[in-house]
Amino acid sequence: MKYIDIVISEHSREEVAKIAENVDAKDVRFFSPDQDGMQRSRMLVADDKLQKAMDSFSHIIGAQPEAKIVVMEIDAYLPKSLEENKKEKSKATEAREIIYADMAKNTYINSNYLALVILSTIVASIGLIENNVAVIIGAMVIAPLLGPNIALSFAAVTGDAKLMFSAVKTVLAGLSIAIVLPVFIGYFSALPFDTPELLSRTDIKLDLFVLALASGAAAALSVTTGLSSTLVGVMVAVALLPPAATLGIMLGSGNWALAHSTAIMLLVNIVSINLASKIVFFIQGIKPALWPEKEQARKFMIFYGIVWITLLVTLFIYVYLNLDLLGSASS
Repeated sequence: MKYIDIVISEHSREEVAKIAENVDAKDVRFFSPDQDGMQRSRMLVADDKLQKAMDSFSHIIGAQPEAKIVVMEIDAYLPKSLEENKKEKSKATEAREIIYADMAKNTYINSNYLALVILSTIVASIGLIENNVAVIIGAMVIAPLLGPNIALSFAAVTGDAKLMFSAVKTVLAGLSIAIVLPVFIGYFSALPFDTPELLSRTDIKLDLFVLALASGAAAALSVTTGLSSTLVGVMVAVALLPPAATLGIMLGSGNWALAHSTAIMLLVNIVSINLASKIVFFIQGIKPALWPEKEQARKFMIFYGIVWITLLVTLFIYVYLNLDLLGSASS
């Protein structure tokens, strides 16, 4: 359940009451109008009706720049029937505005983001070189790579060019660090770089596509359902951080054949994660509320859908035709 706090013109009271009725609000309260003609109201709305309520308000709030809507989380409320609990759990999907706030927050390039990427890259590189699985997993827990990648898909589905540009910058910054930093490790180190953990990131198989697609789909589901994204973040990091670090190490050490295989693996993972998460967002009904934004989102989805699908099909054909070559590079 969510509390929606609305500050809107007192002349819109009937519209607020109508929206509350349409979304089956459990409780609706109207407060006295202020001297400026604005009136505050509050309603209790089920999670599965929240997006419908927000979309309804968006159609009237555009004409009132001074109007405001705040959504507040509710940990518990009484009385609540068992049937309501089951219904909320089965249909719960976070509202688009709530998801947007999380997505936007994860696309900022700040000192914390850069520090976490640098640290996770160093830890991952050490784990790969020393063949230490526990250290590699620890690096993936640190790596903040889930947010900007899923924000990129979310931006395409909602047609938000500004968010997309911000997400692209953050993704490129993170991946650049994850690749460039290990280049120095590979260049200045005299180690043979032949540990199983390293070589496994250069051995491409067709099931790579399935794993990457599953990672992207799981990430998008975790966002839309409001579930914890910690494990999903690790899942996405598996597909991005170790291959990126391995690519840097192989480039720095001059192992061009292995670097080529790892680069293909990383590219497959990036394309698959973005395509799968876009599809899940679309299936989950994530879309703008207003027609102009819907039209822009539709164009974004068509264009980027074609781009990602074309890239994925091209990569699949390339890997299929060169499977022996790409697999033998690590042997």
